[in-house]
Amino acid sequence: MDAPAPYLTVDERTEAGRAARARAPRSTAGHWRPAADRPDPLAVLRAQAADRVPELVPIRTGRMAASPFAFLRGAAAVMAGDLAAAPDSGLTVQLCGDAHLVNFGLFASPERALLFDLNDFDETLPGPFEWDVQRLAASLAVAARENGERPEDAHRVVREAVRAYREHVRQLAGLGELPVWYRRIDADDLLARLTGKPRRRVEADLAAARRRDSLQAAGKLTETTATGRRRFKDQPPLIEHVGVDPDEVHGMLADYRATLPEERGRLLDRYRYVDTARKVVGVGSVGTRCHVVLLQGRDAGDPLMLQVKEAGASVLEPYARPSRYVHHGQRVVAGQRLIQAASDIFLGWMTGPADRHFYWRQLRDMKGSAEVGALTTRALRAYARLCGTALARAHARSGDRIAIAAYLGRGDAFDRAVTAFAHRYAELNAADHARLTAAIAAGEVRAENA
Repeated sequence: MDAPAPYLTVDERTEAGRAARARAPRSTAGHWRPAADRPDPLAVLRAQAADRVPELVPIRTGRMAASPFAFLRGAAAVMAGDLAAAPDSGLTVQLCGDAHLVNFGLFASPERALLFDLNDFDETLPGPFEWDVQRLAASLAVAARENGERPEDAHRVVREAVRAYREHVRQLAGLGELPVWYRRIDADDLLARLTGKPRRRVEADLAAARRRDSLQAAGKLTETTATGRRRFKDQPPLIEHVGVDPDEVHGMLADYRATLPEERGRLLDRYRYVDTARKVVGVGSVGTRCHVVLLQGRDAGDPLMLQVKEAGASVLEPYARPSRYVHHGQRVVAGQRLIQAASDIFLGWMTGPADRHFYWRQLRDMKGSAEVGALTTRALRAYARLCGTALARAHARSGDRIAIAAYLGRGDAFDRAVTAFAHRYAELNAADHARLTAAIAAGEVRAENA
């Protein structure tokens, strides 16, 4: 276990934040340019694909080729190298590692309240706080362009997110430790800020999220056989009964159960195993080994759907401090529990066949995220503020919020710099996406639409 950090006074922490400006002035991001020896992004993606399921890699490529925003989603490893090439503040938090705007969304707390927060932690690792802010900002710039926003509106969208981040960090810097730890964004509270059509849209989104649970997933993803047994519907290549040994699943369930708190393990014991299938998920994750597991509780009308997802090394690991966790499933789970205001009660990990690392969670538990293409200019700006606020809360919980607040300051120097970076990176991302689509057209890279 790491030794606890030495106790510092508020003044000492404030001074540390101001001193970090010498290491990386707040204008640093605004001067960012790609490194002269920047690796070919396609080579980076090929290296990532080397350990993935070969027949699924073309699906990942096809999904990334769909648009510049889709490319950005899948290119976390490319952006990690780009961010690491510039000076950083040295002010460390538990990074999400992939904080683009679709990795924020709704989910249910253990108390069944709907919360808004980060909801993807495959790349989580300690690192400089600004890397998450820059990835969020770049994703907003790319999304705004893709939605046809005018340049000035796209600029405002990004500025809204970065300003919200800075202002909320500064607000949290003035609070005590427990109030910061307990801070959360309750989705129902958001309605109080809205009227008219925006309120009705959010109400509909919340209602849809509440319907997304294991029962709804079972109705969509499973079928009943002639013998009365429930099983996943094969929908190749997206859902298939391949590479699954039921005896191995029972062993993995036992190993996973051992990582749950005892009371949650006892809850899991009330379910029996029914079926397993391989499932393709996301964009950047396609090709990693991912399965869904169907369990049954009281009866067939009481299903529990779990996702078992492979956890490899974080894309940040070549550039940041190595994880204190040898097991990457544990790294993901520990990072999620630290960053999120509340986490899935079935979050756990285990080692699978061939010593591969996995983590477990519920497949759907009132989850929901924004449809980027459907957001109006006004809605995108509001969503950007919400994401910036949620990211600030996560960083304040895991890092030194007082030092970060002092580094950011009261003015908008950081906001302007990160906004300039975001639009510059959006241009680079568009070029990378064009490079991928040209390689597909030339037959250099294989892609499938699925």
